[in-house]
Amino acid sequence: MPLELVVARSLNNVIGNNGDIPWKARGEQKLFKEITMNSALIMGRKTFESIGRPLPGRVTIIVTRNAQYHQPECTTASGLKEAINIANQYDKPVFVIGGGEIYSQALPIATGVHVTTIQCEVDGNIHFPIFPTDDFTLVKESFFQSNIDYLYQHYERRQQVEP
Repeated sequence: MPLELVVARSLNNVIGNNGDIPWKARGEQKLFKEITMNSALIMGRKTFESIGRPLPGRVTIIVTRNAQYHQPECTTASGLKEAINIANQYDKPVFVIGGGEIYSQALPIATGVHVTTIQCEVDGNIHFPIFPTDDFTLVKESFFQSNIDYLYQHYERRQQVEP
């Protein structure tokens, strides 16, 4: 099953600062909603807590090491592999939406990446892995003018050529 990442990052690769998103670019969250609606979302506990609730129209799967952790209308998993197995049972697109540790684990197995680059540099303590890599090819790109401009890019994993 396809597994895609959805991330917004700054020009200096920051995705968060102490649990907060360090920018407010008008329209960027609407784009996120359009990409992820009617899907299964996999996220770490800290990402979930920064959002504060399950997102409407989407299945929420929270990855946490705490077996006692539960949230209403959400499913928990002890690791990324378990979360992917749970998500695949829903027969919906599956997206990993953060945070930094989950992205690092998911990127090597992702089939695609939706990356929005906010056109500013910010301070932060959570970063996205180095991307793009040679494993991916750009398939779509759109530039958005806003209070803080942003660039949306969709990458897909290159097909491995059999020897």
